[in-house]
Amino acid sequence: MATDTLKSGNAGAGGVSGVRRLLLDNGALTALIVLVIAMSALSGDFLTTDNLLNVGVQAAVTAILAFGATFVIVAAGIDLSVGSVAALSATVLAWSATSHGVPVFLAVVLAVATGIAAGLVNGFLIAYGKLPPFIATLAMLSVGRGLALVISGGSPIAFPDSVSHLGDTLGGWLPVPVLVMVLMGLIAAFVLGRTYIGRSMYAIGGNEEAARLSGLRVNKQKLAIYALSGLFAAVAGIVLAARLSSAQPQAANGYELDAIAAVVIGGASLAGGTGKASGTLIGALILAVLRNGLNLLNVSAFWQQVVIGVVIALAVLLDTLRRKAGATPLAAGTGGNRGKQAGTYALAAAVTVALVAATSLLHTGSSSSNPKIGLSLSTLNNPFFVQIRAGAQAEARKQGVDLTVTDAQNDASQQANQLQNFTSSGLGAIIVNPVDSDAASNSVKAADKADIPVIAVDRGVNNAKTATLVASDNVTGGELAAKTIAEKLGGQGKIVILQGQAGTSAARERAQGFANGLKAYPGIQVVAQQPADFDRTKGLDVMSNLLQAHPDVQGVIAANDEMALGAIKALGSKAGSSVSVIGFDGTPDGLTAVKNGTLYASVAQQPSQLGKIAVDNALKAVKDQKIPSAIKVPVKVVTKDNVAGFTG
Repeated sequence: MATDTLKSGNAGAGGVSGVRRLLLDNGALTALIVLVIAMSALSGDFLTTDNLLNVGVQAAVTAILAFGATFVIVAAGIDLSVGSVAALSATVLAWSATSHGVPVFLAVVLAVATGIAAGLVNGFLIAYGKLPPFIATLAMLSVGRGLALVISGGSPIAFPDSVSHLGDTLGGWLPVPVLVMVLMGLIAAFVLGRTYIGRSMYAIGGNEEAARLSGLRVNKQKLAIYALSGLFAAVAGIVLAARLSSAQPQAANGYELDAIAAVVIGGASLAGGTGKASGTLIGALILAVLRNGLNLLNVSAFWQQVVIGVVIALAVLLDTLRRKAGATPLAAGTGGNRGKQAGTYALAAAVTVALVAATSLLHTGSSSSNPKIGLSLSTLNNPFFVQIRAGAQAEARKQGVDLTVTDAQNDASQQANQLQNFTSSGLGAIIVNPVDSDAASNSVKAADKADIPVIAVDRGVNNAKTATLVASDNVTGGELAAKTIAEKLGGQGKIVILQGQAGTSAARERAQGFANGLKAYPGIQVVAQQPADFDRTKGLDVMSNLLQAHPDVQGVIAANDEMALGAIKALGSKAGSSVSVIGFDGTPDGLTAVKNGTLYASVAQQPSQLGKIAVDNALKAVKDQKIPSAIKVPVKVVTKDNVAGFTG
């Protein structure tokens, strides 16, 4: 059986100093200490009780997923499906409890059983179907996400109140997600260090054939290992949905990569045979500290991805150096080294506290007199929201406001983290463009409790108080798009609709507007409706596919300009001649296409005005000036006839 013990060789003879050995043997812990000290020095907002609790909450879901992934990676496997399984499990819970009246306890059991079942399917395909773990779990990634969308109909489902308390705090300050993370970490450590299945994981990861020849039932152990991964994914999904007060079918998208990164950063090897729960927890905390600190420092989300990628690469490099130096990680549950490891952690904590206390003196009396406002955008991977940011930044410079902009990358959980960071930083006001109107409610309530006014822009926030909503009406805009295409076709013709990303409020509202507007034109036949995720490439692919089944289509309505531009590419010479295309948003590329005649019209929302007005009203809220509860920026249908006079 493969063991994971420290074989230091003759360190003295090799000239390896004790300090170097300590750093090599505890690379992840050393990195976490350095990060905490650096962030404390760079940001005066980092080292506060509220913010440190935020880091814990933000690490919780990734850590729970990563604990499950640790089992798989120690056994030399991989599980790419944990994010999708988390979303599916939460969706099953919400769907069964709210839509079908299943008692909440049984709904939770169903959710957990869903995660275990998904893990068992993975394990069966790998152990008995002989599929590579990468392929089997990649298939489950797609199946799990698809089932979550099918069950939910593409829309978030409200979470039961009794389960939503998992996203609350105990005593008004201790976050429940942190407690769940600690509990699951203890369970993972116990499984790895104290159980037969845990020892089997190390044996299989060290040498599967040797484990088999030793009498270990490898196939059955793999079933159990992947079932455990599915169980932990289900718990993570429930905790995530509780934080967002809703089960989001697109939740935890891409979290499998964070989970794997946390395990690797924590010292596990993708070759198998090494890894422990404490290292995985440290890896998850490193990722959370990085994201939290970079948000506080107003570092672009694009650069954040670069930094995190570099950290992962350095973690693997450190593992290589450690092995070359003759050090290997400690085995989970290795009794002889427990006291030494505990002493290392205690020493690390003492050093961290001392250094952090010293760096905190750097921020004494250093504060800007300018009003501070945070802006959390749903994504910056879309020209519409880039224009909102540009309008907001221009107004902030004009008004002398310190504006911090973050990018949620269409992830409701990541946006919740960003809003928590804004709240703990004590900003004067927060502007939020919600990824989802329901999912943002808890974070907005927390800001309101801290007496920080929140301005919603482009999309409203449900079940929470905002100072004002600065937005165009997506439903009205959708109705205008439907009316425009119908009148262009003379009230008769076949059209297709390219929908936005399933589960987002903008996609739902615009689709509702399209449907409402087309009711007045019974001669317009919608031959197909398919989501293309607000993406130009997907718009091209989906439109190309639809043309195979409906070559005689005469019109296209797209829920944004990016998808419309993709459809134009698919249509080729037909665009603007035999097929009329309507977009939405009035982006620069969209307006250029209108000028060229390939895009018949775009329902323009004047995004730069949305950003400008949002900052202006946020500043008024900071100064306790009265502002209206809603500010509507009118939408406008821009065609070739009036595009020259449109400024956005």
